[in-house]
Amino acid sequence: CGSLLVMIFGRMPAASADAVVAFTGLDPRPNDSGKKTGQRRLSKKGWPESRRLLYAAAMSAARTKTWKDFYQAQRSKGLSTTAALVVLARKLMRVAFSLFKRQVMFAPRLAAANT
Repeated sequence: CGSLLVMIFGRMPAASADAVVAFTGLDPRPNDSGKKTGQRRLSKKGWPESRRLLYAAAMSAARTKTWKDFYQAQRSKGLSTTAALVVLARKLMRVAFSLFKRQVMFAPRLAAANT
C-alpha cells in the first residue's frame, strides 16, 4: 500500500487532500435532484486496485489501538461495517497525504487526539 500512495502522491504534487481522495474514487457521489436527497455512493473513479488496497488497510487499521476508537465511533453513528471502513480508508488517505506533504513521520498520539 505504501508504494501505491507514493505513486498517487507523486502524480499529484500540487493537489489537495480532497483531490487525492477523489482520484482514488473514495469520495461520495450525491444522487440529488431538486428537493430529493438521494443515497450517497462511492464515485468509484480511478483505479479499482487502489480502493481495494486502501479498504484492506482500513480493515487492518480498525483493529489497531490508534484507529479502533475512530472506527467504533463511525459504527456507533449507525454506519454499516463497509461504510465505516470506507470512512476510515478516506481518513487514512488524508493523514498519509498530510504526512507526505509535510515530510514528517506518523505520531500515533497525535492521530488519536485528532480523531
